Amino acid sequence: MTSSLHIRAGHADPATTNFAPDRARGWRKLPGLLGRRWRVAGGTIAGIVLAALLWSVVAATGVFPRQLFPAVPQILRAGRGLYTDGLLLPDLGASLGRAMLGLVVGGIVGIGAAILTANTGAGRRLLQPVLRLLAPVPTIGLVPLAILWFGLGENSKILVIALGVFVPVWMNSHSGFSGTPPDYLQAARCLGAGRRQTLTRIVIPEAIPDVVAGVRVGAAMAFVLIVVAEMTGTTAGIGYRIYQAQLYSQADRLIFCLIVLGILGALCDLVIVAITAPVLRWAKEVR
Repeated sequence: MTSSLHIRAGHADPATTNFAPDRARGWRKLPGLLGRRWRVAGGTIAGIVLAALLWSVVAATGVFPRQLFPAVPQILRAGRGLYTDGLLLPDLGASLGRAMLGLVVGGIVGIGAAILTANTGAGRRLLQPVLRLLAPVPTIGLVPLAILWFGLGENSKILVIALGVFVPVWMNSHSGFSGTPPDYLQAARCLGAGRRQTLTRIVIPEAIPDVVAGVRVGAAMAFVLIVVAEMTGTTAGIGYRIYQAQLYSQADRLIFCLIVLGILGALCDLVIVAITAPVLRWAKEVR
């Protein structure tokens, strides 16, 4: 009993002192993490400044009419005008709500369909061929059909966005769920794992990176389709504002709204990355 408690000279008891090296290593990693984040932020800012400078140079040459190719200050003034007129914030809220609802609906249905087509015989034989035929159909071409079915209200807009999100989510998720190495499945069967255990402990962890990639592509598609979805039957939204700016030849407003859509899409992607980071770590640990 007493011999197990003796500490050799020059060595600390791991049970009582291991936290100190771990904490020291954590503090040593902090400058590196902060440095990487600052480099990413600095690169982003530098890229935006460079794009603005190039735009300003082209605008200053006068190659394009100023009405069609406005300078950066003119674009910023158009954005300030939208804000002071009380239009920008309601437009942002309307577009974000539609995009997020379409992303959630399309993502859930896409992941569920991928589980069926990759892991069930009926899904592979019946559902997968139909989805492969529908996948190449452009979502924009379904807008008239959605309007015929659901009218000009919110339901048709959500349907268009959800269909656009569904395709990349289903394709990436199906690839992930069906790409589990056969050796892993054989080992699970040999160890007596059932279908549910195999799905939750092997198939899903292997597929999570592909599922997340599909959701990220689907989120980008949601902000692309919001322009098409909001062109009819609405009086609020970034897409509606883009359509109105095109009708009245307001290039400065149109470009500002496009920039806003790009910022929203980038922020949404960052949020998805942050939310799914623990899930990706869990998947690596399970594997």
